[in-house]
Amino acid sequence: MKALLVEDDRKTAMYLRKGLSESGFAVDVAERGDDGLDFALKGRYDIVVLDIMLPERDGWSVLEELRRSGNQIPVLILTARDAVEDRVKGLELGADDYLVKPFAFSELLARMRTILRRGTKVQPAMLRLADLEIDFVQHRAVRSGKKLDLTPKEFALLSLLVRRRGEVLTRTVIADQVWGLNFDSHTNVLDVHMRRLRSKVDEPFERKLIQTVRGVGYVVEGPAESE
Repeated sequence: MKALLVEDDRKTAMYLRKGLSESGFAVDVAERGDDGLDFALKGRYDIVVLDIMLPERDGWSVLEELRRSGNQIPVLILTARDAVEDRVKGLELGADDYLVKPFAFSELLARMRTILRRGTKVQPAMLRLADLEIDFVQHRAVRSGKKLDLTPKEFALLSLLVRRRGEVLTRTVIADQVWGLNFDSHTNVLDVHMRRLRSKVDEPFERKLIQTVRGVGYVVEGPAESE
């Protein structure tokens, strides 16, 4: 899943980026309202976490312009403004939820996941592919009854490949969905993570699930069952 965080307080932004990344999100951060609107309109995000008091263009304006353009990306407002009229305004402008600072990260994450479950394209809580099971709620992967010890990024990589099984994903698509705008294309970070993932998911087992398409990217083949 890919999230856009529009937040001008760098300490808060760093805290949220770290927590969301560890929870399986690729996170892009915009510190100004104009940048946030531009990212949201041009990028492919699953959800936006939006502050109200922003430089240049405030969060109200960002949300209003998003909805005016016909963009229905889910938006969770995260702000210190706790007046009832502010909450009402946010919801009337088209926000999906409104959370007041200070907040508990666990509540923010739960609210984000609730919003995402409401989406028109409901994501399954679990997928099975051959002898591999992925539990997206528990962030747990098991193959042939053996729990796989995956890092958050490895789990995100595996989840992306299995959700889009049968589709050859290029390095650019994978980097965008797992690392977001912060990915440095001149490094071998993706290759290192993919090697580590395959060493855990494929090497100990006879059947290899992750296939390399030389010069293009990676693909996982085969039908999957969902719950």
